[in-house]
Amino acid sequence: METPHIALDTEGPFLLLFPMRYVGREFTPTEMDLIRGLIAQRVNRTRLSRMFCEETEWRKPDGGLKEMSCRVALLKMHRDGHIELPPPKRPANNHLKRPTPTLMTGPGPEVTRAGVLSIERVEEKTSALWNEYIERYHYLGYAPLPGAQMRYFVTSEDRLLALLGFGAAAWKCAPRDDYIGWDSGTRKRNLHLIVNNARFLILPWVKSKNLASRILSLCAKRIVHDWHERYHYEPALLETFVEKERFAGTCYKASNWRRVGDTKGRGKLDVHNEYKLPVKSVWLYPLRKDFKEWLRS
Repeated sequence: METPHIALDTEGPFLLLFPMRYVGREFTPTEMDLIRGLIAQRVNRTRLSRMFCEETEWRKPDGGLKEMSCRVALLKMHRDGHIELPPPKRPANNHLKRPTPTLMTGPGPEVTRAGVLSIERVEEKTSALWNEYIERYHYLGYAPLPGAQMRYFVTSEDRLLALLGFGAAAWKCAPRDDYIGWDSGTRKRNLHLIVNNARFLILPWVKSKNLASRILSLCAKRIVHDWHERYHYEPALLETFVEKERFAGTCYKASNWRRVGDTKGRGKLDVHNEYKLPVKSVWLYPLRKDFKEWLRS
């Protein structure tokens, strides 16, 4: 096991243990010196994250810079007192903005039978509409999806029936990780190959039998192509978390998803075993036959 390097933080009364870990990445003493050097050049936060990613070749699987992850890491370092970031140009309040209901998302006529389904990717011009529907009718409401993402509208005969959102996988999930059989290092390296079905909403006035399982099956066939087109790599596995007190996961079971266990009802910061979050069942759907070998490679 590597022995941590200990250094005095000259910016404050701290002893730093290296490597330091933020957003799943280890930052070395040399990289911390680089960050402080860039800050001394009086660059703004956006340029700081871009310059650090360029200098250290911190990139996403598609080759783009991991600027958003870098900004999160820098902000956490700032809050922990390890660096002093320049003041932000504008208040960081995007996460506080919630879509406001309009007539565009008002209730529609009851649908008892859905015909041929059509799946449409959400693009910039329809993004706000997707957000508004999710905020208005999904029990979790709207929240920005983390990391790489794909969102869909599902229609039939020009009638909107359902909405789905896929984003970055959970950082750690014991039932999933045990089922795959990977170690910590491999998980960190290949986690981007798992995509999380973070939102699935069938609109309240849609009552068509077996519709949910039909939609999930179509999305599973569609998402590999769409993900490759947008991010230039193919995911190997889908995951989702179903709140046990609310849902049985019937539609996932009918679509051949595999239940691999339950969460412990703990948040990622719950170090005192204070179980306050709802327990969720963990469901997985392989997107390729050799997904375990692919994820463990």
